[in-house]
Amino acid sequence: MALTAELVARVERMEPDPGPEPGTSEHSDAEYNDLAEQLLTQYRPDALWVFAYGSLIWNPEFIYLEQRKATALGWHRSFCLKLTRWRGTRELPALMLALDRGGSCNGIAYRLPAEDHLGQIVQLLRREIDANPPTNVPCWIKLRTRDGPLRALAFVAAPEGRAYAGRLALEQVAHTLARAAGHWGSSAQYLFRTVAKLEESGIRDRNLWRIQDMVARQIIASTEAQRQG
Repeated sequence: MALTAELVARVERMEPDPGPEPGTSEHSDAEYNDLAEQLLTQYRPDALWVFAYGSLIWNPEFIYLEQRKATALGWHRSFCLKLTRWRGTRELPALMLALDRGGSCNGIAYRLPAEDHLGQIVQLLRREIDANPPTNVPCWIKLRTRDGPLRALAFVAAPEGRAYAGRLALEQVAHTLARAAGHWGSSAQYLFRTVAKLEESGIRDRNLWRIQDMVARQIIASTEAQRQG
């Protein structure tokens, strides 16, 4: 990897949390519960699987009993969500990964404990969606694994959502990730942790590999220019 912890440290910073975007709000406990119940009405699994393709790979924040490499067909990993908090600001929005329509995505499927599926789904919803109405929405998707097909809960981009950034050129994505940061830290850190964990898991994402190389080059160029200036 061209992007390293040392390069990420050059641009790492914390920005004040601006709060929810105007025109949006945060979900209430009742709304999280209602959404989880709707998901379980659509599909009530014997084993609850969650598909991870971004930060859930390196920071799942849930207990799991098993993990498998898995492929989501009909979806691809994309920096298609605009963030104005968390790892970005109003002045310098960040980009976050989501599943977008088309292609395929290799990631990790996690099997969660058999008890309290409702509570576990609510916990995931609290972690993955914040703006109300959300652009990163939960749904059940089909996965292919070496041990057979699975149906898993995943978070996908809603093209009609206000935070949907669309399909951006890799150069534009890299430009953003090399510069944006919020109260959770830098976008470069998010990218570094995701690519490093994918590599550790034996998953090579061609686009992310190109993006991390471009981000590394941009950080080097910008920080060297600052030192010389």
